[in-house]
Amino acid sequence: MSRKLSLLTMTTVAALGLSTGVASAGDDRPGTGSPGAPGIGDPYFPLDGNGGYDVEHYDLDIRYDPATDVLQGVATITARAVHDLSSFNLDLEGMEVRSVRVGSADATWVREGGELTVTPAKPLRAGQKYATTVTYDGVPETITDALGTSGFMHTDDGAIVAGQPDVAATWFPANDHPRDAASVTVRATVPAGLEAVSNGVLRNSRTAHGWTTWDWRAKEPMATYLVTLAIGEFDLREYVADGIGYWDALDPDLFTMDPDPATEGPSVGELAEGSLARQPEITEFLSGVFGPYPFRASGGIVDDLPEFQFALETQTRPIYSSAFFSDPVSGDLVVVHELAHQWTGDLLRIDEWRHIWLNEGFATYAEWLWLEREGLQTPQEAFDNIAADAPPEFWELTIGDPGAATENLFDIAVYYRGAMTLQALRNEVGDEAFFAIVREWVASQAGGTVTTEEFIALAEKVSGQQLDELFQRWLFTPGNPTAAG
Repeated sequence: MSRKLSLLTMTTVAALGLSTGVASAGDDRPGTGSPGAPGIGDPYFPLDGNGGYDVEHYDLDIRYDPATDVLQGVATITARAVHDLSSFNLDLEGMEVRSVRVGSADATWVREGGELTVTPAKPLRAGQKYATTVTYDGVPETITDALGTSGFMHTDDGAIVAGQPDVAATWFPANDHPRDAASVTVRATVPAGLEAVSNGVLRNSRTAHGWTTWDWRAKEPMATYLVTLAIGEFDLREYVADGIGYWDALDPDLFTMDPDPATEGPSVGELAEGSLARQPEITEFLSGVFGPYPFRASGGIVDDLPEFQFALETQTRPIYSSAFFSDPVSGDLVVVHELAHQWTGDLLRIDEWRHIWLNEGFATYAEWLWLEREGLQTPQEAFDNIAADAPPEFWELTIGDPGAATENLFDIAVYYRGAMTLQALRNEVGDEAFFAIVREWVASQAGGTVTTEEFIALAEKVSGQQLDELFQRWLFTPGNPTAAG
């Protein structure tokens, strides 16, 4: 979504007057290691993420005032160097950096575009574990692109954070790519009377001097774009089902919203409440498809923000546009979709963004399985209806390599044709092999990154069939694969 300019050398940056922080030190002195790469290696987004280190944990201590929209943050990033490092980069868009420390010592830092380049006082050795503390502040910028509004979105009483591919860098310094996952702690201090909701487990909340600090901890590693934050007036509900802790946050204004003023019926809030109440049931159903639920916590966030028009699988706590809750079926389906992502998208992270169909195809197929479970439509009927009714342009995008434009990455064809690819695979290999492939896919790749090539190889191994032609036709060839001739 956001784009970064190419990284200038420190010498050039200084010459242009862009250098900030303590006095500069050179990166290329003999015996001091080499700079970490300014990108992690995704050809779609060359400067997303960074090289030279792996993050283990983000500790985010932020203070947000909705009256001014100013966020003040202290981010402590615990990482391990993968080679001798003279400097390394973090992704950070827009915010003003006040200081950077590596360990207990001040570090040199420069900014250029969305890149924060940090030079520690002493080079880092390969394998060395180190903590970088960045103090920063500013008004986080909302992302506006071809798909609408996302990122750090300011509301009438706070803010909500949701977006991809690289939303994290708009509000905290990060290695902002799914390839580098880490555990996360978020301590958000907000005016008393407001809630602050994030991922994982709520450890505590405490109020002093007119401000309340909400302390959330997600132990299981996650991609940075999956870190969420919702600040405002919420009805926060906590409960436990089947050993999973749930935290649901609903904006009270939803209960005064009528999804259809022409008829009398439940409010948007009541519909959202009803669909979220089915989360334990949906999770049990999806566990039968993908394997055991992979996290300790779950729940959902629904806010009243008209500009927010999508849902996102923010790990353990998906965030939903209120627009989805116009009737019980659509509300249930979006919850199924985002909870399915907890396995395919969150537990299994795409290695590069070109593999996005592995996220969206599986989550959409989970919707089709749920519709069948509810007695509404079989996956084959969903497949046949799309094949018969989709317009010609639906078949033009190569969903296995859609391109970096956000309107292509998240084109509806990636979702529906991704699910159709899975149904075509099921038809080819049979039900027993298909569901064995799905379960083995999750079990064998849990906690790691995945590629299309790995999925094809596994499907062939489990089924004992050669499937290159099927996947070539469905993922990499424009045109309708179901058309005669």
